[in-house]
Amino acid sequence: MSRKCPISGKGPMSGNARSHSVLATRRRWNVNLQKYKININGKMVEVRMSARAYRSLNKSVKAASKDAKAA
Repeated sequence: MSRKCPISGKGPMSGNARSHSVLATRRRWNVNLQKYKININGKMVEVRMSARAYRSLNKSVKAASKDAKAA
């Protein structure tokens, strides 16, 4: 499984880890991927996405339902 979010397209970043003596060793920052169950076309599907993408998705769903209630 790739360490990439299918919703936002975010992938791992690389850089240097710095020790107290300022030595540099290569390291990798992975995306915070979580498993979420979301409703797609009336079916619950388990999707592996980043926590940030889930929050953004949640905000848009809440805004859409709020607009639907107001109309």
